[in-house]
Amino acid sequence: MEPLWKLIYLLEPSSLTLFLTAIMVSYASASRALNHGKEMERNRDLSEASITLDRSQTLMIPIMSSCSLLLMFYLFSSVSQLLTAFTAVASVSALYFCISPYIAQIKSRFGLSDPHISRCCTKSFTRFQALLVVFCIGLVVAWFVSGNWLLNNLLGVSLCIAFVSHVRLQNIKICAMLLICLFVYDIFWVFYSERFFGANVMLSVATQQASNPVHTVANSLSLPGLQFITKKLELPVKIVFPRNMLGGSMPGNSVSDYMMLGLGDMAIPSMLLALVLCFDHRKSQNSNNASEFQSPTGIKYFRHALSGYAFGLFSALAAGILTRSPQPALLYLVPCTLGPVIFLSWMKEELGELWEGSPLTVNEKNPAAAEP
Repeated sequence: MEPLWKLIYLLEPSSLTLFLTAIMVSYASASRALNHGKEMERNRDLSEASITLDRSQTLMIPIMSSCSLLLMFYLFSSVSQLLTAFTAVASVSALYFCISPYIAQIKSRFGLSDPHISRCCTKSFTRFQALLVVFCIGLVVAWFVSGNWLLNNLLGVSLCIAFVSHVRLQNIKICAMLLICLFVYDIFWVFYSERFFGANVMLSVATQQASNPVHTVANSLSLPGLQFITKKLELPVKIVFPRNMLGGSMPGNSVSDYMMLGLGDMAIPSMLLALVLCFDHRKSQNSNNASEFQSPTGIKYFRHALSGYAFGLFSALAAGILTRSPQPALLYLVPCTLGPVIFLSWMKEELGELWEGSPLTVNEKNPAAAEP
C-alpha cells in the first residue's frame, strides 16, 4: 500500500483528462439514448429499433463476455485482423450515428438544402449523408494509418454512445441483474484469473495490440509509403491518455506510458444512467410540467447516478494508485451508481415503479407525436 500523499497523482493532466472524459461520455451516452428513443417514436422508424434486454439475454452477457475474453486471450494474434476490420465497420456506423444529429441541426438552423441523390435499403440517401459517410470513413482510415491515440479515443467514445443508445434495459431489476453479474465478472477476471490461467486475462487482453491489416496489405503489395503506416493498432475498446500529455516527447508503446479505461466501464454504468434519465423524463411529463425536466429537481435520479459514477471512478483511480495494481472499475462503479438510485427511489416510494418498469413511452404525453 502506497502512502496517501501519492493521491496527488490524481491531479496529473492524464488522470484529470481521463476522469473528466469518462464523466462527459457517460452523460452524453445517456442523453443521446433519450433523444434517440424520442426520435424513433416520433418517426416510427422500426428499422433502427433499439434492442431491449430481457432476463435471459442479461444473464448471457457475462457468460459470452467471458468466452470472448478467453478467445482473445488465447487466439488474439489469429483473429486480431478480423477484429480490427469489424471494429472499423462498427466505428464508421457509430461515428455517423453520433455526428448526424449535429448535421441535422446545422441544416435546420441555416436552411441548407439537402437533395436526395439515391436510395439505399429502401431509405433515401441525401448529399449531406453521403458526405458524412465519407468523412467518417476518412477518420477511420486516418486511424488505420496513424494509430493515433486521439483517433482511438474518438472511435471508442462513438462506439460507447451508439451502444448505450441501441441496447436498452427494461427496468432497474434487469439493470441490477446486469450490473451485479458484471460486477462479479470484472472482479474475477482482474483479481483471480491469474490463479487459473497463469496471467491476468483482463489486463493481457486490454493491453494487446492488433496487427494492422492496412499495413499487411500494403506490405504484401510493396506499396509506397509503407513506413508511414503503423504496424500495430490499439483497438478502440478503451480510452487512453499518455502520461506525458504536457511533455515534449511522443508517448511510447509501453502500457506504463498510458492511463486507460475500458469502454465497458463507461458503457455499462451509462445504461443505468440512460434508464433513470428516461424515467426522470417520463415523470416530468406525467407531472404536466415540461420545464420541470430542465431543472435539477426534474432529473433527480440521473443527477445522483452521475454523481455516484464520478465518485466511483475517483475511488477506482485512487485505489489503482495506492495499490499500484490494476483495479476492476466496476467494483467501485456498480455500488456507487446503483446504490444511490435504489436508496433514493425507496425513500421517494418509487422503487416499485422503477423496479418493474413502466409500459409508458417517453412521448406518450405528446399526442402530436403519437399521431401517424
